[in-house]
Amino acid sequence: MLDERFPNVVSGPPRASRLIRPNGILQHNAPERYEVAGGRALLVSLREGDTIRIVNHEGGQRCELVAADESGRIDAAVIGAKSNSTAEGTRALLARGDRAGEGLSGLRSGLKRRGIDLAQAGAVSFFDPSTKAGTEENFTVSRPGHLLVAAPAEPMDPHSQDTATPLVVFIQRAKPRQVGQFDLPDPLADPLLDLRVSSATARAYFVKAGDYFQVLDVDGRQCTDLQCFDARKLEKGIERPIDVTTSRTIMGHAYSMPGLHNKYYDQDMTALIEVVQDTVGRHDAFAMACAAKYYDDIGYPGHVNCSDNFNYALSEYGISARPGWMAVNLFFNTAIDAHGVLISDEPWSRPGDYVLFRALTDIVCVNSACPDDTSPANGWYLSDIHVRTYSGAEKFQRAAAWRPTPNSEPRMTQETAFHERTSALTPNVVDYRGYWLPTVYSNNGAIDEYWACRKAAVVMDLSPLRKFEITGPDAEALLNYTMTRDVSKLAVGQVVYTAMCYPSGGMLDDGTIYRLGRDNFRWIGGEEYGGEWLREQAEKAGLQVMIRSSTDQMHNLAVQGPNSREILKRFIWTAEHQTKIEDLGWFRFTVGRIGDSKGVPVVVSRTGYTGELGFEIFCHPRDGKAVWDAVWENGQDLGLKPMGLDALDMVRIEAGLIFAGYDFCAQTDPFEAGIGFTVPLKSKQVDFIGREALIRRKETPARKFVGLDVDANLAIGHGDGIFQGRAQVGEITSATRSPLLGKNIALARVDPTVAEPGTQLEVGKLDGQQMRIPATVVTLSHYDPKKTRPQS
Repeated sequence: MLDERFPNVVSGPPRASRLIRPNGILQHNAPERYEVAGGRALLVSLREGDTIRIVNHEGGQRCELVAADESGRIDAAVIGAKSNSTAEGTRALLARGDRAGEGLSGLRSGLKRRGIDLAQAGAVSFFDPSTKAGTEENFTVSRPGHLLVAAPAEPMDPHSQDTATPLVVFIQRAKPRQVGQFDLPDPLADPLLDLRVSSATARAYFVKAGDYFQVLDVDGRQCTDLQCFDARKLEKGIERPIDVTTSRTIMGHAYSMPGLHNKYYDQDMTALIEVVQDTVGRHDAFAMACAAKYYDDIGYPGHVNCSDNFNYALSEYGISARPGWMAVNLFFNTAIDAHGVLISDEPWSRPGDYVLFRALTDIVCVNSACPDDTSPANGWYLSDIHVRTYSGAEKFQRAAAWRPTPNSEPRMTQETAFHERTSALTPNVVDYRGYWLPTVYSNNGAIDEYWACRKAAVVMDLSPLRKFEITGPDAEALLNYTMTRDVSKLAVGQVVYTAMCYPSGGMLDDGTIYRLGRDNFRWIGGEEYGGEWLREQAEKAGLQVMIRSSTDQMHNLAVQGPNSREILKRFIWTAEHQTKIEDLGWFRFTVGRIGDSKGVPVVVSRTGYTGELGFEIFCHPRDGKAVWDAVWENGQDLGLKPMGLDALDMVRIEAGLIFAGYDFCAQTDPFEAGIGFTVPLKSKQVDFIGREALIRRKETPARKFVGLDVDANLAIGHGDGIFQGRAQVGEITSATRSPLLGKNIALARVDPTVAEPGTQLEVGKLDGQQMRIPATVVTLSHYDPKKTRPQS
């Protein structure tokens, strides 16, 4: 009877929303996570009762801990342990010279500020080269103090596999931290000013021309509005703040970033500040600071707002009040959606994230800690902002952060082993997968570099390629299971190109496998996550194998072009049992040295990404300058030129070579990416990830990868639609103007019904209907389709 009169309901309180987030975001009682890269160290503060867990993430990495009390006195009892070594590895690590991005100088300063002297340090040492991935040690803090976690390592030779790997440190605080209780990261240098901007307020401050200022998100996910004025103009009564329209127009970029598009301008087109470092990489696309009208209109009259807080903070400088301020909205996550609407969501910033600026003239600055608690703009969690300023005499490398996985620590852009040489030849660099790489060289230009590759020789820096050492009795089995190629057929000294797929058949990455021994392999690809994926699969299958990253221990130059073999013959020495350069076959490698038997050790493979005869030289970063100089000196009379990414894109598109993010992604299978030859479904006798999906997808393809000849000089690019009549039948993945062919060419993915060579199609511009460019389907490789040149 009751069921007829009243509805059935689920009893109890409502169920909380289920959100999957990276570790620690907005969970202030969750363990803090730190990553200590191989050959680096970390300094953290401890409180009584804290627990510490140290995980050998990839395996094989030694660890040294140096604990000190609050006075700086070294005592392992602080973490409930006893010293068992002299911290020799830690001292050696801190004594070596700084490479850009390592942060060792800041670490030394942190030790000095805390009064910690490592001269007679005792350490707790554990783990060794045989330690398995995932092995951990645990400690409990007995009294407040500090902990130095070091991952000491010797330089790795390119033909060995004793790479340094990261340690992951988890600290569970005995007392969960609340708002305002998070430790700020150590200053980047000795600060001139330490200024706290309390929640829902704003503070103004002065920065001298050439000095730096750092804006930090203390607790994470807290937006701050930034505005700056030319101080000299203010003295004359001229108020010219950073102007939204001017800055966006001159920069040609929606977000702040280090590099070419990094400056902010006032209405007079005077550059006021530039971005030097950014650990977040996601900020506002120039909306206004929140104002009283915004809150009035959504039903919160009288709500505190950033614009009014600006007015109060700037009044001491005599700056006129405004009802709403333009601003650089740091840590504010906005975007323009597919309908042209400005949308916002929770910020990406985490505790301690920052943006470092440099003042280009004397400026007056103001920062707010945004009070918006009516939307996700501050993650529903209002907190503080902190500002530090530093002398212009300090040297800070330009860098932007990226995270290999959502749970990883941010990694700042690094300089490769060859940066000192390449930067002397060009200022035109871009952040490519976490490293600065040249786009084009001064006094050459992309066309000159292109022709040098086709007719003579070029040298280019390809160090950002991800390298992983796969070793152990089950190494071959793991690679055979995770790669499409049959790895069991690979001989020692041989290289094979392959795809790595998800179970869906979509590509995770493409790359090359080097076989260094029976149970020793090296995987070289483009995706950092590739190593994590391999470890995950090895763990699931219970395989006896170690997968260790060697990217930071092995940088590489590509020497490509018809004269490349002659150049390398002049300076690569090989032992009698190793293959000579002149005898090295296609997709083979050899171990050698620069000059003679006592020279710098290198590995040289006959591989490349240009469609020409070419080689790659792998070395430890410490030897980068010696390797570059040897190539440079021996190639001058043979027409050698440096080549940047712009020219590389031209030659690889001509050769039909694919590029991640453009020609394939996780939804693209190898057949749709034009590399179906890497999937031997009939001849490979063992199962591999994605096999069933690839059988199905090969039999019923949704798209095919083709080349296009474009009958117009208008530029086309990635994402442009391809049409037959009114219907879209595909899209451009990569395109360039070919100097050799004298026309625009493209790589494209199209419906199988229009994939036959000779089919007439049209590339859509504007909205795809307002303008069309005629195009003809051709074979995938516009240049040397039978690959006779790299095999020559």
